[in-house]
Amino acid sequence: MSIAADERRTRILEIVRKLGTVRVTDLATRLDLPAVTVRRDVAALAEAGLVRRSHGSVSGPDERTGAAADARTMGLIVPTVSHTVSQYFDEVIAGARAAASDAGAHLMLGISSYDPGADRTQAEQLLKSGAEGLMLTPNWLATTDPEDRLWLNELPVPTVLVERRAAAGTPAAELDSVSSDHHHGVLLALRHLAALGHDTVALAARRDTWTALQVRGGYAEGCETLGLRPRPVIDIDDPATAPESVTRQLAEAVDQGVRAALVHNDQDAIQLPALLRARGLSVPEDLALISYDDVFAALGAPPLTAVAPPKRAVGAAAVDLLLRRLRHGPDLPVHRLELLPELKVRASCGGTPAS
Repeated sequence: MSIAADERRTRILEIVRKLGTVRVTDLATRLDLPAVTVRRDVAALAEAGLVRRSHGSVSGPDERTGAAADARTMGLIVPTVSHTVSQYFDEVIAGARAAASDAGAHLMLGISSYDPGADRTQAEQLLKSGAEGLMLTPNWLATTDPEDRLWLNELPVPTVLVERRAAAGTPAAELDSVSSDHHHGVLLALRHLAALGHDTVALAARRDTWTALQVRGGYAEGCETLGLRPRPVIDIDDPATAPESVTRQLAEAVDQGVRAALVHNDQDAIQLPALLRARGLSVPEDLALISYDDVFAALGAPPLTAVAPPKRAVGAAAVDLLLRRLRHGPDLPVHRLELLPELKVRASCGGTPAS
């Protein structure tokens, strides 16, 4: 006989009060119910503030010291420029939402353009809506004047930079930050290609986002570290003409003996195999190809090897850090967290290096 939702949730609360903390799978066993049903009930109880969820377990709302601070309202501001950028931050948002839900916190979202002043406008709107802390990805490409960033330090609530890291000595360097280490991500790609026997790797990259600039910096640094011969970066500018222009320049590089390339980002890289085939070149036979971002690189033909920044983990870590800041205030040292990307090896680079 089926059990009504109210009765199931009452029994869940009784077990949680008795045990303190219990795994969701153990709850399902005790109640002789499908795990998916118990997870749905636990989610409803957590949304009502009656229990807390964390890493597959459920506990009472007062289980941890400082649990009241976890019920804070936080704002997250991310940019949108192109489809790929939107997809990238969709995963950051998903990570933040899951972490906020597990902590019993309320998350509000602001979408900013890359127009000057847009970030500040979104921040002010979230503050008016009750945000007690902010996580934001500021547009640091709209202006080169450091004075235009001072407003970040004047915000009346704790603030965590997301996928941004302020330069040392600037006011924003005093803010908490969580970001992907894109220099390390580029190094992973270059090291993999070097292990496959390539001594020169071309880079084609955008320059209209923060990540693009980090990738360019990581390329110069990585080539020096690995002893590779750097080449002038192939600029990806106008989206309408970039695919043909990049294809032509890569074909010229192949004529000069280059057999490997790193392309930022997926949106541009995924178009290249077909365009290169039209010029009589094959991926990976004539050109080993690695993409950067791994938003939809796996859908390429062939599937693209890609550097995958830890997008969801960045969002989750930002929420965790902001909640810690809200609980401890200035007693918590400023944190600059950098999470390492992974390399997802697929068909487009032509094999794996020898161990």
